[in-house]
Amino acid sequence: MSIPEFGVGTFRLQGQTVIDSVRNALELGYRAIDTAQIYDNEADVGQAIAESGVRRDELFVTTKIWVANYARDKLIPSLEVSLAKLRLDQVDLTLIHWPAPGNGVALEEYMEALAQARAQGLTRQIGISNFNIDLTRRAIEVVGREAIATNQIELSPYLQNRALVEFLQAQGIRVTSYMTLAYGKALKDPVIGEISAKHQATPAQVVLAWALRLGHAVIPSSTRRENLASNLIARELQLDDEDMARIAGLERNGREVSPDGLAPVWD
Repeated sequence: MSIPEFGVGTFRLQGQTVIDSVRNALELGYRAIDTAQIYDNEADVGQAIAESGVRRDELFVTTKIWVANYARDKLIPSLEVSLAKLRLDQVDLTLIHWPAPGNGVALEEYMEALAQARAQGLTRQIGISNFNIDLTRRAIEVVGREAIATNQIELSPYLQNRALVEFLQAQGIRVTSYMTLAYGKALKDPVIGEISAKHQATPAQVVLAWALRLGHAVIPSSTRRENLASNLIARELQLDDEDMARIAGLERNGREVSPDGLAPVWD
């Protein structure tokens, strides 16, 4: 069971906005959808899926457990609520959204509960999100590295997370990149602009193609159908070694997201 290399994200999209975004994405050929309990849009995503006419076995749906639901007696019931909202009997992937060290629930407890959710058939695969190397090691000790399908992390040309990526790849854990465009900042970068002109591509296509060539899965979002369609073309864009080296040089530890109380000590 693999992680699709290209999906559509739904962070910060709600109501008719996310319904339209997911509907457009599915019409354009997207088949992987990423949501989360804290996004408060699972019911909207479920409506868009139900109305799309796309067969369930063609879709890959990911959701994430929020920190308030990490306790052993809360995680599975919360996932059952998510399934009801999504109008699904099972999701394809369930992630622990943030490690939230010190929130009162031990990593071992929530990883065991997550594994139990898979054993009960509520999710096909399990994984983690925003875990550093040390916490990933601890998660592996609980469920085994083969059980962790992905670590979904912030990753962009400005935050390339090389130490963590190298560790995950050595463990056979797929990297899923979010915030790949760095809140749009990378789209205005002159280096990205020069590479875009060279390939007659958009800046977004270049950044997404960079992440794909590194072997990462990507989940960009957009409220505009034309952007959703354009982003897909990144799968066909072949960057050369010079392009990859120039983008590698943009690293500046430019993290955009690190909420207090939720984030780990970053590598």
